[in-house]
Amino acid sequence: MAKEMIAMLLAGGQGSRLYALTEKLAKPAVPFGGKYRIIDFPLSNCVNSGIDTVGILTQYQPLVLNEYIGNGQPWDLDRLYGGVHVLPPYQKASGSDWYKGTANAIYQNISFIERYSPQYVIILSGDQICKQDYSDFLKFHKEKNAEFSVAVMEVPWEEASRFGLMVADEDDKITEFQEKPKEPKSNLASMGIYIFNWDILKKYLEEDEADPDSENDFGNNIIPNLLKDGRRMYAYHFNGYWKDVGTISSLWEANMEILDPEHSGINLFDEDWKIYSRNSGMTGHKISAGAVVENSMITDGCRVKGTVKHSILFAGVKVGEGAIVEDAVVMGGTVIKAGAVVKHCIVAENVTIGENAVVGAMPTESENGVATIGEGVSIGDNAKVGPKAMVNKNVEGGEEV
Repeated sequence: MAKEMIAMLLAGGQGSRLYALTEKLAKPAVPFGGKYRIIDFPLSNCVNSGIDTVGILTQYQPLVLNEYIGNGQPWDLDRLYGGVHVLPPYQKASGSDWYKGTANAIYQNISFIERYSPQYVIILSGDQICKQDYSDFLKFHKEKNAEFSVAVMEVPWEEASRFGLMVADEDDKITEFQEKPKEPKSNLASMGIYIFNWDILKKYLEEDEADPDSENDFGNNIIPNLLKDGRRMYAYHFNGYWKDVGTISSLWEANMEILDPEHSGINLFDEDWKIYSRNSGMTGHKISAGAVVENSMITDGCRVKGTVKHSILFAGVKVGEGAIVEDAVVMGGTVIKAGAVVKHCIVAENVTIGENAVVGAMPTESENGVATIGEGVSIGDNAKVGPKAMVNKNVEGGEEV
């Protein structure tokens, strides 16, 4: 029984620009938005778009990710035929074990795709926050009689040179591809989301693998080869919410945008397009008498005795009496003790911030950075962590970093 389209989700990213947050965690497993992890977004998009077969290609620190995905039940992907499959690189007799590039990762899993003999394969990124209907994208691909389609977003011209750009004609047919060019000819940024006809994808993966000079990468090799051969390639304009959360500041911004769904376009309270997650299953949150909570997202099991403003508290966070949390993303299990001040920062899971300690600071004209505290770190009483600090080991009481 063939599947019309299956999804391959690239989730091997090391996320090195997230520093302390990804030392022990694959980037797609990084917590986001109070009760989610980044990978919940592409998985939920698949389910909401009617795709029931997803291969997740993992590589770096996959343990938490594998455990989190499990049998796929929270996303309704625990199927007898299809469902969700975690696909780590494996050693073959001939040698290659690590995935060498995005294209090689898919190449190593050709036999997985063949099991479902799909007409189409959609390739997704595991490190973006995006709500997208992939069935609408597939409809576009079929209408254009395309062999390859890429989802693109218009970006401001002054930022265009940061992206892979598609130059397209008035019929959306791609005529040129520019990878992070100094002088952009287009402002259509590739979102790294592709639909291929499976026979085309397979042919180009096999040719790419046979080329000893290739970097085995979609942007650098596969797409230029398709263009060179004059394949039918189209750019699908996406205008919903999309954010690559590859840096500390973009991850912090995306979390903050949840608090303003009307303007930002990301609505996690939308019943018609739910984002599913393997939720913590904790008790409800408790906000004590005398506590102040304004414009914040407080999730299961939180205990708030202090002041929380414009912040996101993940499950099980405790905020002590007199503590102030503002413009902060505080991940699960973290304890902020009495009198501590935590501002404009990202605090990873299971951190302890001691009494009267200060972490981060509100930006000024000269200082503008997001302080970051790594998982499991302890910040001692009366310690001070500066506004741009990246802390991945314990800070003693009274110490300044």
